[in-house]
Amino acid sequence: MWRFLLPLAGLAVLVGFFYQGLQRNPSEIPSPLIGKPAPEFSLPSVRDPNRLVASKDYRGKMFVLNVWGTWCVGCRQEHETLLEIARTNAVPMVGLNWKDDRQQAVRWLNQLGDPYVESAFDPEGRTAIDWGVYGAPETFLIGADGRVLHKHIAPLTVAIWERDFLPKIRAADGGGQ
Repeated sequence: MWRFLLPLAGLAVLVGFFYQGLQRNPSEIPSPLIGKPAPEFSLPSVRDPNRLVASKDYRGKMFVLNVWGTWCVGCRQEHETLLEIARTNAVPMVGLNWKDDRQQAVRWLNQLGDPYVESAFDPEGRTAIDWGVYGAPETFLIGADGRVLHKHIAPLTVAIWERDFLPKIRAADGGGQ
């Protein structure tokens, strides 16, 4: 009897795991960084290799870090949305140009518009590894206390911004904005 019940119980557990997995949104991959201090970085600027873009420059301020590359189809898809979000001045948006060519990145920003207050250049992707990035675009919301509040994988849309980012920004801002 146990010979039949044990495999049946194992199958039931597997079915439960599969069912739970099917209910999940595949673009919502939990980040181990949520609620933890954001990784520090100091990288040259995309536009000026002699100027550094550093996380310490944003201490005490809420900001968005958007990982992008000129080779990234999803980054092109979200670019107009980033420009629209930047015009609202809700929070500073910092770019992390990942595994790219500097000249192509500058050309992209000049031609399509630059939504970033600054964009850091990470040609080898070492900083992106610290942030747990494994695909672009990825967008992080960093609180004024330096902790990661939210991570979004995939192109950002206005609807996603309004649903997932703005409530956290408003809550941290005391309901303002």
